[in-house]
This record gives sequence, structure tokens and C-alpha cells, in this order.
Amino acid sequence: MKWLCAIMLPMLLAGCVTTATPVKRSFPAVPAEFMEPAPELKELRPDTQDLDALIINANNNYSLYREVESRLEDWQQWYQEQKKIFDSVK
Repeated sequence: MKWLCAIMLPMLLAGCVTTATPVKRSFPAVPAEFMEPAPELKELRPDTQDLDALIINANNNYSLYREVESRLEDWQQWYQEQKKIFDSVK
């Protein structure tokens, strides 16, 4: 009986070690809310001749553009860093 246990135990342990199930890792996809297009810039009416309205509109559009650009750059940088960390972990 002892010799049967001595033979079977290593076989059972070796079988458990060699039958590892592979785990597939995948980096999560970009959420849909981050893929939304930027808001539209405000347009002036073609017949507007007021210089004050033109300056205010240009200032608002420029501010909106810079805000969207900054958010996009920050998010892209964060995503690339997270992807690099994810890929470095094996």
C-alpha cells in the first residue's frame, strides 16, 4: 500500500502542475464617452458687423478649442501610460 501511494502521489502532483489553463489578458477598449466629437464652435451671422461681437465670439471659440485640446492630450497621455504599465506586467 505504501508503494502505491509513493508512486501515485508524484503522478497526481505532476499532473496538476502541467495542466495550467492559459489566461488571456486584454487591455480594455476606449469607452464610448471618450470618443464623442468635440462640441461645435459658435458661428457669427454673416451680416454681423459689430467688432465687439466678433472679438467675443473668437475668444469663446478659442477658449473652447483649448479646453477640448487639453482634455484630449491629457487623456491620451494617461491612456498611453496605462497601456505601457499593462503591457509591462506579465
